[in-house]
Amino acid sequence: MKRGTLYGVGLGPGAADLMTLRALDCLRKVDCIILPRKDEKSSSVSWNIAEESVGLIPGQERLFLSFPMSRDPKVTTRAWNVAVKEIRDRIFAGKSVAFISVGDPFIYSSFIYLYEHAQKSWPEIEIKVIPGVSSISAAPIAAGVPVADGRERIAIIPAVYNKDDLRTIIRMFDTIILMKASSVMPEIVEVIESEGLMDKSIYVASATMDKEQIVTDIRTIKGKRGMYFSMVVIAKKDHSGVLFGNGV
Repeated sequence: MKRGTLYGVGLGPGAADLMTLRALDCLRKVDCIILPRKDEKSSSVSWNIAEESVGLIPGQERLFLSFPMSRDPKVTTRAWNVAVKEIRDRIFAGKSVAFISVGDPFIYSSFIYLYEHAQKSWPEIEIKVIPGVSSISAAPIAAGVPVADGRERIAIIPAVYNKDDLRTIIRMFDTIILMKASSVMPEIVEVIESEGLMDKSIYVASATMDKEQIVTDIRTIKGKRGMYFSMVVIAKKDHSGVLFGNGV
């Protein structure tokens, strides 16, 4: 039997109209859409973005699968084994399956684990990945902060590094985008303050979504945790303006 195709589909940062035409076309044609969520009681954030645009497709399956946000390998492995079996069963039955992801499928996405597993364990199937607009670009744009110009160096990292590592990275780069900042915001602000960069840092949460929050004075959130989809953009602008002879 001919195997189905596995798609990784990036939905963009949250606004439905930032989904690409290719993503929308794919989601309207596949046999099954995987709707990831953190547990059985939660909705799927990614499906909340796509549902209205995709609409009702006769005969199409929408399958919720849980991916717990746990540090316990036993919990996460058990959930992944269930998800992998469900996806494999459909692909090996000849069905096309799309795994949807907020942002881009290859940037801090659960799809990466599925992609690597499929490459190794199911070499006979076709895998296609559809890129999405990432929050890495959407959040700075929402905040009105150009990311890089001239000779500026960019660092994009999860904010869960320890304070000393964060300081080292901040000192090495001109623009630093700290992803997954929610749980460690107090520590991030402490490091930024110690580096004298409070006035060059902006907090952005849920960029392009209805709950979008932009804080240009991060002193006002000192000591507070951030929202789930949050990041901090630090833009020093020490090497910008090379076109006009500045920052060289």
